[in-house]
Amino acid sequence: MKLNRLIQSIALAGLGSSVVMAQDTAVPDAEDAKVERIRVTGSSIKRTNIEGSLPLTVFSKAEIDAQGITSAEQLLMQLNIAGNSSDNLASNGGIVSEEQRGNNGVSGANLRGQGADATLVLLNGRRVATHGLKGRAVDLNSIPFAALERVEVLRDGASAMYGTDAIGGVINFITKKDYTGAEVSAFADTTEAGGGNIYRTNLLLGAGDINKDGWNVFGTLSYKKNETLEGTDRAFSNTFQPERGLSPDTRGTPFATVFNRPAAERNLIGTGLRDPRDGMNMIAINILDLPGGLGCENGGPNMGPYDERLWSSISSRYACAWDYPAAARIQQPMDSLDFISRASFKLSDEHMAYFEFVGSKVDVSKAFEPNQISPGAVFNRSTWYPVTGASYNLIYTALANYFGTSQLNYGEPIAYRWRCMACGPRQIDTETKSYRINAAFEGIISAFDWDYAVGLSRASSTSNSILASGYHYTDALQQVLGSGLINPFLFPGQRQSDAGMAALQAASADGVRLYDGESLMTQLDATFTGGLGFELPGGEIQAAIGTDLRREEFKFNGDQRAQMRPIFNAPFDNANVLDKVSRDIKAVFVEFYLPVLDSLDVSLAGRYDRYDGFGSTTNPKVSFNYRPIEEVMIRGAFSTGFKVPSFNQLFNGNTESQYTGLDLADPATCPGAVASETIPGCASIRPVEIFGGKPDLKPEESEQKSFGVVVAPFDNFNFSVDWWEIERTDTIRSAPRDVLINNYDVFQANWIRDSNGQIVAIDRRFINSGGTLTRGIEIDANLTGDFADGKWRLNLNGSYIDTFKTKGLETLPYSPNLVGEYVRYFNLPIKWKHTLNLSYTRGDWSHSLTQIYRDGYKDELPVSVRNGSYTPSGWNPNVSSYTTYNYSMTYSGFDNLNFTFGIKNLFDEDPPFTAHQNDFAAGAAWEPRIADPRGRAYTLLLEYKFM
Repeated sequence: MKLNRLIQSIALAGLGSSVVMAQDTAVPDAEDAKVERIRVTGSSIKRTNIEGSLPLTVFSKAEIDAQGITSAEQLLMQLNIAGNSSDNLASNGGIVSEEQRGNNGVSGANLRGQGADATLVLLNGRRVATHGLKGRAVDLNSIPFAALERVEVLRDGASAMYGTDAIGGVINFITKKDYTGAEVSAFADTTEAGGGNIYRTNLLLGAGDINKDGWNVFGTLSYKKNETLEGTDRAFSNTFQPERGLSPDTRGTPFATVFNRPAAERNLIGTGLRDPRDGMNMIAINILDLPGGLGCENGGPNMGPYDERLWSSISSRYACAWDYPAAARIQQPMDSLDFISRASFKLSDEHMAYFEFVGSKVDVSKAFEPNQISPGAVFNRSTWYPVTGASYNLIYTALANYFGTSQLNYGEPIAYRWRCMACGPRQIDTETKSYRINAAFEGIISAFDWDYAVGLSRASSTSNSILASGYHYTDALQQVLGSGLINPFLFPGQRQSDAGMAALQAASADGVRLYDGESLMTQLDATFTGGLGFELPGGEIQAAIGTDLRREEFKFNGDQRAQMRPIFNAPFDNANVLDKVSRDIKAVFVEFYLPVLDSLDVSLAGRYDRYDGFGSTTNPKVSFNYRPIEEVMIRGAFSTGFKVPSFNQLFNGNTESQYTGLDLADPATCPGAVASETIPGCASIRPVEIFGGKPDLKPEESEQKSFGVVVAPFDNFNFSVDWWEIERTDTIRSAPRDVLINNYDVFQANWIRDSNGQIVAIDRRFINSGGTLTRGIEIDANLTGDFADGKWRLNLNGSYIDTFKTKGLETLPYSPNLVGEYVRYFNLPIKWKHTLNLSYTRGDWSHSLTQIYRDGYKDELPVSVRNGSYTPSGWNPNVSSYTTYNYSMTYSGFDNLNFTFGIKNLFDEDPPFTAHQNDFAAGAAWEPRIADPRGRAYTLLLEYKFM
């Protein structure tokens, strides 16, 4: 059939088409090759590569190399069906909450915007351990990327085959199965603007011919280095763009800002200074910004005026600000070393055994702005700047010249807010060591003519985060500041005293363990597949049956020094320390392939999982493909899925946080819970909010649907269109305050009251509540032809998101569609993404030109626009689309030597501007979930074979 021949030829080319089926063994020629039965991602039944129709995207090693992709993270950033979430090292480089703690050093896979913990990652068809800090998602940095043969991406739910986490889809990283000879490769990816360079080298050795000698052993060792890219290395990373709605919301500046404190605390200002122009009380004053002052820009690098209109804080009209988002690292430095070895033995013509070891060590270092010193409970009067001479007099004189002396208290200490540049940037170093040992047997049970595969594996991910620069013991830091040895009022070029720097160094907490954890998995799996001996009009019924037995273990350690001697602003997590917890999973699955007609195939699958602790779940799947005419194939699927609670969500300890706002009221007596002293029953309350795990959580559940068509009207043209829908229910999340308020009748028990009926606490621990609905369309089109004795190919691959809605309760309607709207923290659902690739091969030369497009979206509203007080003159509510071009050229005409040269971001396109609030997301004036900040870069790959 014409369609099958085209699908087969594209699969053999390995060019990443979504039409293809993957295969384990390459066939030299599509027309003359022996038809071999193979197993594909998403199915346990071995079939010929022209029988199946799974919506599978395949990336060959050659294609990955041609694009200059050096890591799984980079591949996911270019994959159109991947979500736009905080899953890369640029978007999780700042301070994170406990919920995102596991992002330290982690890159995750997130298909169809379902999250890294709802996308299953496999290595050679089997699970690997989740990251040690969180135990929820696999760290892609631990995947031995240089040893890959291909990557298969199943764009469909697969809980019926693989169990938990396969809601968004499955990514299967497939390494070499055997190798004979020796090969070395080196890769460099250097930016034109400097910073953020990437280097990789790889050594591959192998011996033994599996067919002649009956054995093969090979190993590959790879080293990769990502150099630092600082926020200040790129001009577009600039938060001082107030006319466009973006300005930093901080008054903690390198040249300190004087802050008003209550009269009872008695400081230089006292109860505040009133502006002579209009009598308004001033809260924050930087003498550089006073009328006639030197100007905020002269206070140090990245300083500028605080935009009081944008932040609706007129009492800070004389304050300065500092571009703290630009102080974070855009690309975290990373060093990784990974090793994979495999020994294969041919036991007989029908039986094989192999042993595989994969290990990696990844070191990542993230750094962000120095600590801010603010007057308050921690830095009280004893730490304010004392009367020490010139700097004190400088501040007093500047204030007196403008405000007069009547409200100033000469001789009293100065309460200030200061960015402690002398303390150094806050840095957290994370080391992750991972391994997987796997022993497996595969072959044929000749008596039944069935294939079998049995494997036993053990996998671990151990991660350790330690404090580096920028963190100090609180008591020692208080003492240093109160001594006057450290001066917060220094101009550029002035230095802190040697005594002050020595005191800071003595107070340093550099090297203190922040936390560490380990995720372990032991798995025994077996699969048997073959024909049942029953014929249908389309052929023999095929079946697969298997079992999956796993033990998952997790432990998390804090550092008791956080309680014995607190460290200022260190993000410890001792409340969630877990001794080793574990659960056993027992699963069986079955699959049937029914060739109902020559033109109609139906697949049925189902899996039963039983988990220690919260019971069992059964998930079916039915799929079909129908070929009404030779040029057309129609396919579709329906399945259910599930995601079990993580150990953190089940067993985290309780933490309490005081609600500090004055806008909350008792929802039982005040509908909407908005405080108002003039409305009876709406008095302001300030309860404690309780966060933590809940052992009675249920698994999240999902339904996946898809329907598509593959059309091949001509030998040189084919396309596919697939519609899909994912609906998730009982989603696990910390109880949102607005859900608890708006559905008070359902969540009365979460509002904890004392004996007098007064609310004293709100239980916001994890709950199963509400759900999400996501729909989209994926397209793929291929056109090929001949030109000037060469062959060209044009491929378009795109993803269109039509619907992304959420709801707080199952009984509630879904929210308005969020597609094209800014969403904080998690997935940013842009409407359209595509990759357009033109490749040309002639003789030993091949060329590739790729366009990568990311749609625009509605920006987050600045505070002043949201409350209607002020709209900046250059404010644009829309973030522009983002288009980049990559070019590569490969030459293979030298003996034993191949080289590939490439240019990334050919036209040096900057990321589009966005005014999102930097306190809640990474990126200063740009969005790391969408864009590549490195700019134009040049790549060179050299591969040399010794034998």
